[in-house]
Amino acid sequence: MGSPIMARRALKLASLATAASGIYLYGNKFMDPNDFGVVRVGRAIATTAVITYDYLTSLRNVPYGSEEYDVLKSQVHLRSAERLRELCCANRGTFIKVGQHLGALDYLLPEEYTRTLKVLHSQAPQSTRQEIEQVIREDLGKEIKELFVSFEDTPLGAASLAQVHKAVLQDGRTVAVKIQHPKVQAQSSKDIFLMEVLLLVVKQIFPDFEFMWLVEEAKKNLPLELDFLNEGRNAEKVAQMLKNFDFLKVPRIYWELSTRRVLLMEFMEGGQVNDKAYMEKNGIDVNEISRNLGKLYSEMIFVNGFVHCDPHPGNVLVKKCSDSGKAYIILLDHGLYQVLSESFRMDYCRLWQALIKADMKRVQKYSRRLGAGDLYPLFACMLTARSWESVNRGIGQSPVSASEDVEIRSNAAAYLPQITQLLNNVPRQMLLLLKTNDLLRGIESALHTRASASSFLNMSRCCIRAVSTYQRSKSHSLYRRIHISLTEALSLWQINLYELFLWLKGSRLGNWVVVFLSRMHHFT
Repeated sequence: MGSPIMARRALKLASLATAASGIYLYGNKFMDPNDFGVVRVGRAIATTAVITYDYLTSLRNVPYGSEEYDVLKSQVHLRSAERLRELCCANRGTFIKVGQHLGALDYLLPEEYTRTLKVLHSQAPQSTRQEIEQVIREDLGKEIKELFVSFEDTPLGAASLAQVHKAVLQDGRTVAVKIQHPKVQAQSSKDIFLMEVLLLVVKQIFPDFEFMWLVEEAKKNLPLELDFLNEGRNAEKVAQMLKNFDFLKVPRIYWELSTRRVLLMEFMEGGQVNDKAYMEKNGIDVNEISRNLGKLYSEMIFVNGFVHCDPHPGNVLVKKCSDSGKAYIILLDHGLYQVLSESFRMDYCRLWQALIKADMKRVQKYSRRLGAGDLYPLFACMLTARSWESVNRGIGQSPVSASEDVEIRSNAAAYLPQITQLLNNVPRQMLLLLKTNDLLRGIESALHTRASASSFLNMSRCCIRAVSTYQRSKSHSLYRRIHISLTEALSLWQINLYELFLWLKGSRLGNWVVVFLSRMHHFT
């Protein structure tokens, strides 16, 4: 694979890809070659060819598995990641969206890639004032000054597909206006096609390269993310679904001024959920926020099967109410949700129950049912971001050590072919859950609350409720339904009792009780 012949083959295939994509675009009446842009295509092909050539030539004379090989491979990873980042920044739109997705896979891809691509969250393009005015004029039929008393030129935030501005309506309501970048709709399908061609070419050279799942996910999700009316519906659905959580805020949607490319929402502000300094400055309990975020996502994943799949810190804010002193979580950007089928959700619940209890037979059983096959140990490590030793011992038994975190990140590079094979084999529903897991773990790491016992207890509660609800729905016997309900109540009571024990163990009262009992024992 590392010969000069293979390198020439890479460049030849890249040239063929250029010709093939050009012929396809010319012959396809739905795609205008002029819109596609020879510069965008050429830039993508050139970057892919250079990265491929680097991998083929840089490692060919170095013994596989040697220390020198690992050092060189890390350098190639870093160079390639930087080239990929530059391509995403230059081509913008869909390229940045896909790059952000890769940057979120902390424990699934080599660290050189995730660390380098993470900056894409803060390097998204901004549309000009003229472009913003054009979109609003086309979609709402009015000028900005007719709709708003004030409209801030500088966006509150810019993302790969859109940007958000603060404005005040004529009736005095302060709103957040989300406006889609004008060229994204037209370019998205063409960008995805280009990525598909290039990934197929790379797979011809590196047969172990299994990243077609990335294109499949983009094909499925991008049209939904580009429809802001769909985002508004998702926001209302999740607000209703989680209305029992009084610490959650979801911005209200103003439908009368919303379209597929413009979304008007209630304006909400706060600090980013990973900003520990902000929380400490404003008297917000970091552990409470982490615990509540875990409750939200456990409820979404295990109980409802409707999951907000982009919880990066810019989309999850925290704020303390000055009157009540209560801390709130504000959930933004509802364009990307994963709907879980009932069978998948039940298997996933039971797998997590097995992981928490360190029941390795059931870990193997449900990992296989979710498509992991013989790679179930790797799958368990990917889900939990823990070592296989920790998984066997019980993931709730001890926190993640620094050495274990380094080991997991190193394994992401060492087992990359197996990881990509797994990602190709598991149900498509799993892919966004893995990304969501990694984003949530990143928040926990920033807050130093990772792998706390309370997070596993909340997950256990949701899994028990979800499985019991499912079993009752499938049972036609009154006696059986009563038995299921009693078992559920007993299991939840045991968790509450254990949680009380942990609280006493860590509290002053608990320490006092332990000292008192030890003295009584000594006295007797």
